[in-house]
Amino acid sequence: MPLDYRTAFEQAPIGLVISENRLIKDCNRQVLAMFGAEREQLIDQSFELLYPSPAEFQRTGDRIVAALDANGYYADERVMKRVAGPRAGELFWCHVSGRALDPARPHASGIWSFEDLSAHRQLKADLTAREREIAALLIEGLTSKLIGKRLGVSPRTIDVYRARLMKKYGAASTPDLVHRLLVS
Repeated sequence: MPLDYRTAFEQAPIGLVISENRLIKDCNRQVLAMFGAEREQLIDQSFELLYPSPAEFQRTGDRIVAALDANGYYADERVMKRVAGPRAGELFWCHVSGRALDPARPHASGIWSFEDLSAHRQLKADLTAREREIAALLIEGLTSKLIGKRLGVSPRTIDVYRARLMKKYGAASTPDLVHRLLVS
């Protein structure tokens, strides 16, 4: 029996997206279910639709370009937004990994996987866009200095945001904050 790649794509146990120039060119049923969307709501649309704000879409795109490895691979955890359905507008933690097919042109084309982490991790505090971004980078284990460098701000600015996050989550230390972010 010949391998049917379309069936494998559709039946994959994780959300898959094929992209061109940050547009969704194809996606499987898992992505549609995760974002509460119909196929026509996503195909040929910008990934911006799946982000809490245009600024987060832009900054994530910049971060991907800066962090691709030599083979074009990238992965992170970020907050995304459901598009439609009964949970439209809901924000949730998502693990995204994938590959730019041409590392020299990171957004030209790629394949990306999406895993909804909301069964394990809930957004329990009302966070700003920058707080969500810094929380995701803290989860990756980055220091204030590395986060500041990646985001183009001073480490002191990151410390201010970390303090805000610690207050919102009732955390006594950075490891405690990361733990609360991961199990909240």
